[in-house]
Amino acid sequence: MGNISVNITELKHLLDVTPSTHNIMLVGNHGIGKSEILTEYFTAKGMPVTALFLGQMSDPGDIIGLPDKDPATGKTIFRPPYWFPTDGKPIVLFLDELNRARPEILQTVMDLALNRKLAGKKLPDGSRIISAVNMGDQYQLTDLDPALVSRFNIVNFKPTVAEWLLWAKKAGVDSRVIDFISNNRLWLDKDPDMKDNADMGLDKTPDRRAWKRVSDIISGRSHLTASDGKVISSIVGGKAASVFLSSISNAKLVTGKEVLMMFGDPDLQRTLDSYKLHQLSAVNEDVYRHLEVDEIPTAKIAQASANLEAYFRYLAKNKKEAAAHFANTYIQQTYPKAIFFIARECRKLTGLLVDYIKTIK
Repeated sequence: MGNISVNITELKHLLDVTPSTHNIMLVGNHGIGKSEILTEYFTAKGMPVTALFLGQMSDPGDIIGLPDKDPATGKTIFRPPYWFPTDGKPIVLFLDELNRARPEILQTVMDLALNRKLAGKKLPDGSRIISAVNMGDQYQLTDLDPALVSRFNIVNFKPTVAEWLLWAKKAGVDSRVIDFISNNRLWLDKDPDMKDNADMGLDKTPDRRAWKRVSDIISGRSHLTASDGKVISSIVGGKAASVFLSSISNAKLVTGKEVLMMFGDPDLQRTLDSYKLHQLSAVNEDVYRHLEVDEIPTAKIAQASANLEAYFRYLAKNKKEAAAHFANTYIQQTYPKAIFFIARECRKLTGLLVDYIKTIK
């Protein structure tokens, strides 16, 4: 599709600046967190999010409510459906699986999207309508009427791997899953050997929601059995499970916390010396994630600041591509708390990064 693509940070900015009278359509694969991100964003603003799974609805009455007789006029009216706000407060109406809906359901959505009314009942002022659609030959989809599509601002939603990893750390996802995806990014959303839009039938392939379920299975358990491997295969597929289990049986990468707290340790530096670019990039991002999510104790701030500066100097001298990755991550907007920490507590490092960024632009 030729529509613009946005990540999570850009989507939040889009929601900030788009008037509530504009309808938004998010296009993307299943399992990438559309509903979770919208719910988190609007809940923080005090707006309830009501999700309607249109692909599961068989009758327009599921949306507009059931007909009844007005005793005063004798005319037909419609009782408000269970989700319709009756307190006058605005809501976010999330129309999921829009292009899996039956044609008669889509006709009802047409009036809702244009006039913000259902059977004559108006949504409270300030309410927002956001839809989500899946794209690809692997889905059973309904063609959308151009007149309906024209009622929405359309964006392709593509959260970055770094954004998912940051969410995973905040959500307490098992560190083995985080480390695996950090080092094997192509496995986050699919089997990298699978052709785009291939119809996999009932063959399981990985997605973001599935990796969270893997974490639910293994969290708190240091030893995994062959039977656990079968359970994981049922969630992400046999190939992904095999690669994952092989990965976690190998040596664990240096963590961001270890860089911040013990970079001067000779054994740690020897380990970093042996790392390739993709491994050092994973360490870099774990440093940023740690600063973003975990609070550095006041008594440890000076130590963390000195170690972080020393770490970047080490990269700049010995691992130039990894230093460039660290600097590029600094100028992105994925880790605002980490950037604030560096700017406030690591003045020398901030200057080093600014100068370094000038050399790589």
